Amino acid sequence: MNGINLPGPDQPDTDGTDEGRELLESLPELAPDETFVFDCGPHMPCFNRCCAELTLPLTPYDVVRLRRQLGMSGEDFLRTFATMRSFPDTGFPLPLLRMLESPDAPCPFVTPAGCSLYEDRPGACRCYPLGRGARMGTDGVAERFFLVREEHCRGFDHGTARTPARWFADEGMEPYTAFNDRYMRLMAMVRATERRLEPRLATTAILCLYQIDKFRELITAMRIFSRVEVMPELEARIMEDSLAGDEAALGFALDWMELVIFGTSPNLTRKEG
Repeated sequence: MNGINLPGPDQPDTDGTDEGRELLESLPELAPDETFVFDCGPHMPCFNRCCAELTLPLTPYDVVRLRRQLGMSGEDFLRTFATMRSFPDTGFPLPLLRMLESPDAPCPFVTPAGCSLYEDRPGACRCYPLGRGARMGTDGVAERFFLVREEHCRGFDHGTARTPARWFADEGMEPYTAFNDRYMRLMAMVRATERRLEPRLATTAILCLYQIDKFRELITAMRIFSRVEVMPELEARIMEDSLAGDEAALGFALDWMELVIFGTSPNLTRKEG
């Protein structure tokens, strides 16, 4: 979506800005069992039009997929492709994908043939034209869906009728949503304290959540596995240089950050002695 692409990393409902919240609330809401028709591809006259002038927040899982596809370290990826900001009420890092400096301000990964990283494109691109709003509720995550209609987009003219759940399944959103919701839970806990992360913790969050390769170095340097209870099989998976290993490491990083910030985590137990 030109200007803002939804959803962000689940600062409830949007990318965490007042502008984002207002925009999301202005869009038509789609009931969970309601269908919409949409299709996109090179055959469309508007192809690639939605891949420019974006305010596109990158979640930790987005960076896991993108930097591995590019063969880059997390640090190099952020330096090359992201503008670092922070969520205003929590202080957590908020990387924004940096558009190319040209009149059309295109995404750095778009080509005339489409996205060059399509299989590992960010979650916000996958769920388009849906926006997902998520909040932590008493029974877990409460989600709402909004339909993003842009004047230039011809995707609604024809296609298969699908519900939001079917669309998300078809677009491979499951791991993105799962990790985004875990990140949202951690941010919601910090937000409840009404205090932003200290600069030291914000820097630690960048390293642990957005630079998985450096987080593995931290695990070794700090002998973290000697300080918390982790099954040997999970230890091996966390340290494995693969997508599955990155996913395991990100899950562990979210638990570790909770332990560092609050002194406790339901998924991690400190070793005695």
